[in-house]
Amino acid sequence: MLKKKFGLFAVVTLAGSVFLAGCGDDKATEGGGGEEASKDPEFLSILTGGTTGTYYPLGGAMASIIETETGLDTTAEVSQASAANMTALADGDAQIAFVQTDTAFYAAEGSNMFEGEVIDTVSAIGALYPETIQLVTTSSSGIASFDDLAGKKISVGAPGSGTYINAEQLLEIHGMTMDDIDAQNLDFGESQESLQSGQIDAAFITAGTPTGAVESLGATSDVVIIPVEKDKADELIEKYPYYAHDVVPSGIYGLTEEVPTVSVLAMLVVQNDLSEDLVYNITKAIYENTDKIQHAKAELIKAETGLDGIGIDIHPGAQKYFDEVN
Repeated sequence: MLKKKFGLFAVVTLAGSVFLAGCGDDKATEGGGGEEASKDPEFLSILTGGTTGTYYPLGGAMASIIETETGLDTTAEVSQASAANMTALADGDAQIAFVQTDTAFYAAEGSNMFEGEVIDTVSAIGALYPETIQLVTTSSSGIASFDDLAGKKISVGAPGSGTYINAEQLLEIHGMTMDDIDAQNLDFGESQESLQSGQIDAAFITAGTPTGAVESLGATSDVVIIPVEKDKADELIEKYPYYAHDVVPSGIYGLTEEVPTVSVLAMLVVQNDLSEDLVYNITKAIYENTDKIQHAKAELIKAETGLDGIGIDIHPGAQKYFDEVN
C-alpha cells in the first residue's frame, strides 16, 4: 500500500513539475535569458584579504552596494588575499574576489605560485586602483635601502599572497634573493605587530595607500618607507611590464616627503559561470556608486580606467557595461 501511494505521489509530482517547467520556460522567454539567470546563486560572497589591509573595508562597502542594487544577499569575507582568492574561486568557494593584476595573470598562464595549475574558470570584472608596494620599517631599525636588508628578518607576505612575488621580484632587481634575508611569512596585521615589538626588521606590504596596518604602526613608531629608486623601478618595469611607477605620498604615516616606489593594480574577478546579466549588474553597481565607499581609494575607481592593466579575459557582463559607458 505504501508503495502504491508513493508511486501515485511521484506521478502527480512529475506531472506538476512538467507543467511548472512549461510555465517557467514561457516566463524565461518573456524576461529574456531566464534559464541562464536561474543558475545564479541566491547569495554572493566576496573574498577580500586581511582585516588590516585595503581589500577588506572596500569589500564590505561593495558588498553593501551590490546587495542594495541587485537584491542578492552579499557578504565580504576575510581571506589570505590574491593567490588564495584565485584558487578559492576556481574551487567554487566564493563568487567574487579581490586580486592583484599580476597574480591573476600568473593564474591564467599557470606560472609562479600557480606553476602547473592553470585557472581558466575565472574572469575579470575590472581594475580598481594602484596597489602600492611598500617596504615598511621604523626609524629604529637602521634600514635605509634595499642593501640594508641582507641577513635581516623581513616579512614577505602571507603564504598564497601576491606580496610574496612582489618581494621576490624587487629583491631580484636589487641583486638579492630570498636566501639573502631571513624571510617571514606574515600577513599585514602580523607584520605590524612584529615591527612594533621588534621581532622583525621590515615588511613588504602590497596594498592601496593609506594601508590600515601601516597607519596603526605609525601610531606608536616612526614609519620609514624604503624607496625604489627610478633606475631600479625602470629595470623592474622593463622585465615585468605589469608594474608601474608610483609614490607613497607625503602626509600619510607621518611622512614629510613622498617616497618613490612601484605598484601593480587591484582588480575584481568573478566566476565565469555567473550570468552575463548578473555580472553586468554587479559591475554597474560598483562603478556607479563609488561615492558610497568611505575609503581614500574610492576616488580612483572609475569606469574609464576599469580595463587598464587587465591581463586576463573580461567577463562578458562586465565587458557589456564598459562598452556602454566608454
